[in-house]
Amino acid sequence: MLYNNFMKVSVQKVLIVGASAKEYALVKKIKNYGCEIFVAPGNSVISEIANCIDIREDCVDDLLTFAVKNSIDLTIVSSETAIKNNIAELFQANEQLIFAPSAKSADFALSRAAAKKFLYKLRIPTPRFAIFDKSQFACDYLKTAVMPQVIRADENSYGKDRLVCTTFISAKTFVDDLFARNEKRVVLEDYVYGHEFTVYVVTDGYQALPLAVVANYKFMENGNGGILTDGIGAFTPDYKVSRDVESSVMFDVVEKILTSLQKKEIPYLGILGINCVLKDDNDYVVLDFKPFLSDHDCEAVLNLVDENLLVLFKACALGSFADDYQAINVSDNASVSCVLSSRTAGNIISGLDIIDSDVTHFPVRKNKYLEYETIAGKTLVLTKTAKTLSRARKYLYEDIEQINFDGKKYRSDICEQVENF
Repeated sequence: MLYNNFMKVSVQKVLIVGASAKEYALVKKIKNYGCEIFVAPGNSVISEIANCIDIREDCVDDLLTFAVKNSIDLTIVSSETAIKNNIAELFQANEQLIFAPSAKSADFALSRAAAKKFLYKLRIPTPRFAIFDKSQFACDYLKTAVMPQVIRADENSYGKDRLVCTTFISAKTFVDDLFARNEKRVVLEDYVYGHEFTVYVVTDGYQALPLAVVANYKFMENGNGGILTDGIGAFTPDYKVSRDVESSVMFDVVEKILTSLQKKEIPYLGILGINCVLKDDNDYVVLDFKPFLSDHDCEAVLNLVDENLLVLFKACALGSFADDYQAINVSDNASVSCVLSSRTAGNIISGLDIIDSDVTHFPVRKNKYLEYETIAGKTLVLTKTAKTLSRARKYLYEDIEQINFDGKKYRSDICEQVENF
């Protein structure tokens, strides 16, 4: 990696746009560089380690005004809402340095329907799918569809927007429910059995370099049972994904995508996650995409990055990425993460002060006694980094046992089969 001294010292003020666990992890990483960090809107937990600004993610004009008035050197956008509201083009048009894709370039990473159409157009293997804007047509399709079917809302609502259905009745009920909630489109696809993983890359729109390969756990229950979520645990590096498969994703997926967007004159700048399933024959299919790191794996990935993220992201924003970087340095350590969920809100969390694992908070709050309280649903992400996956897993679950709150729920089989990795 090459960079000049100006780039090394020029970033003094950083604005991060987002309000969830991944922003908390990002702040903790960037604090190591000695800069002043602002987060919009942030949350009460993030406010303990950074300056939170009361500006919503969709108020991109107000975010621009803040960046200009406060002489922000670099804005990093991890919020899908802000990306969708085209914060990147607005900032670039006003000569504000920003690390984020434009709304047009990120459309395939924000919309599942757009992702499926894009994959089909580029002839990238993906499960058989169908897109509907009316409940009746979707239900007619389901009558002859192969079960199980994965049914998803078009856009990620971080709620009950997806379900794996094994019968026509359950599938029809969920489709009707999605449209009753005013979803404009639903995406149906054949469920593919296999190992889920994500390849993350950093790109300036012209060159892409691999950042991490992460094994994903999406179902709430051990053994991939229960509710399908956007992520409940992870480990990296993913020993199940061979170098050949990773190279294929880079060449046959990432390169095709970047080339297509370049031809449309909408290059994608930022972090891109390619969500895949590795099948038994060591082949893979692509499911969809993420326009940044996910909440459940962000700290696991960032713990292994041996680069100054501000220098890296700024090189992408300035257009010097291809000249400055031939690879992204990562350590030879391993990380395992697990999401701890709560059935109800307001339960006191104990044990946080006696564990060694890294803790990433969702928008939990402190009560008047300065005790952390749960939120309903995903509450904490615990991440442990060690020399091997087996050691990281062992220490992680020892720490999980030290965390206590009523209604604690988590998967106990993350990275379970690892032995000498």
